Amino acid sequence: MRDISVFGRYTYLVTEILWGTVAAVLLRRANACRKAAVTILALYPIAYVWDRYTLAVGVFDIKLRTGIDVAGIPLEEHLFMAVVPGLVIGIHETIFGDAGGAETTA
Repeated sequence: MRDISVFGRYTYLVTEILWGTVAAVLLRRANACRKAAVTILALYPIAYVWDRYTLAVGVFDIKLRTGIDVAGIPLEEHLFMAVVPGLVIGIHETIFGDAGGAETTA
């Protein structure tokens, strides 16, 4: 695997943009942008509290980041909290969703 730390303090941001782009393409292709937005908004407060706590107690340390904090956590973590569920929903809907993006019943 290629070492992406060549982006220095922008490494985490670059990876979030890369995977966020993949998520956006999948969501658009599956017509699931609204579904993802609702899910991200529902999960965001939980993810924020969890992230803020784990950073505060030292569970992990993010070295290759911009250094820009928003509401007490790195900018990249805010993106992460949107990218991960967006990617999961994008993959799920690409595999299981119908062409219209509507839920199907079994």
